[in-house]
Amino acid sequence: FDCDPHERQMFLFVYENREPALFVPALEVARASSVLDFPVFGYVDSENPWQKIKAGLASTDSPIIYAEFDNLNVTKFQGLQTVFEGRFENLTPFIQKMRVIKSADEIQKMIVAGDYADKAVNIGFDNISLDMTETDIIAQIEFGMKKIGINQMSFETMVLTGNNAANPHGIPGTNRIENDSLLLFDLGVVSQGYVSDMTRTVAVGQPDQFKKDIYNICLEAQLTALDFIKPGVTASEVDAAARNVIEKAGYGEYFNHRLGHGLGMDVHEFPSIMEGNDLVIEEGMCFSVEPGIYIPEKVGVRIEDCGYVTKDGFEVFTHTPKELLYFDV
Repeated sequence: FDCDPHERQMFLFVYENREPALFVPALEVARASSVLDFPVFGYVDSENPWQKIKAGLASTDSPIIYAEFDNLNVTKFQGLQTVFEGRFENLTPFIQKMRVIKSADEIQKMIVAGDYADKAVNIGFDNISLDMTETDIIAQIEFGMKKIGINQMSFETMVLTGNNAANPHGIPGTNRIENDSLLLFDLGVVSQGYVSDMTRTVAVGQPDQFKKDIYNICLEAQLTALDFIKPGVTASEVDAAARNVIEKAGYGEYFNHRLGHGLGMDVHEFPSIMEGNDLVIEEGMCFSVEPGIYIPEKVGVRIEDCGYVTKDGFEVFTHTPKELLYFDV
């Protein structure tokens, strides 16, 4: 059951000695009940959800209540404090450990989501034209995906031309695609409840040698990290494998984010592949490898694949070529 309740309240209550219960807005009760085999109870908008929760639970006097603090805003936390009498403790680290190792079924779903991401970026490639804007291409990508049954992207699709790509999280707009420049695509899709995430940077026309050099440095950094990953190394060592390449080339200050993030049901999950994180990489972990070089007013390059750790290496979910692709317009 997957639902965004918006401003309404939705909680899953899990008990030690009896079946769980799901609390949802009344308009979601039928849909949730059709796919779950435990009780679902709801409330209408005119009801006080906290009073409804308290009335619907057999016991609210547990001495300790575990909650995912990362998913609780102040309103939710204060509301739950009116329901339960005990002490709240953070469940997030436990949930992270549960989710960090993916099952074979989860990995298969993410392989499918990766295949769809490859399809999406290639729709973008097919629409590269100097007559198109960044948002024009995004519209074509998302329309094309809807036609093959994908109704949700993992996040706001990014298509960034020229200097706009020098912002790691640039905002696409009405900028027309620039000739003799680089064009960055960052996108992903949701399939069967699991996400994909990939970035490709391509050449439009004939960019100058400086831009090509920056691209090749970034590619070397990514390939070095991908080749380094295996069970037993640490997250910080994986980050360093890529970062050292960029630093030795003289552009370390322009790689200003972590190398990667976990993903699965969410696009940003535990763990962070970054400096200072000594988490030991294990088989079944899934995360991104996305070095970038962003030089303001000059060039922005990022190359990203997500994948899963095998018994002796790392397999990526996305397979669109990474040698610099050229599009004549």
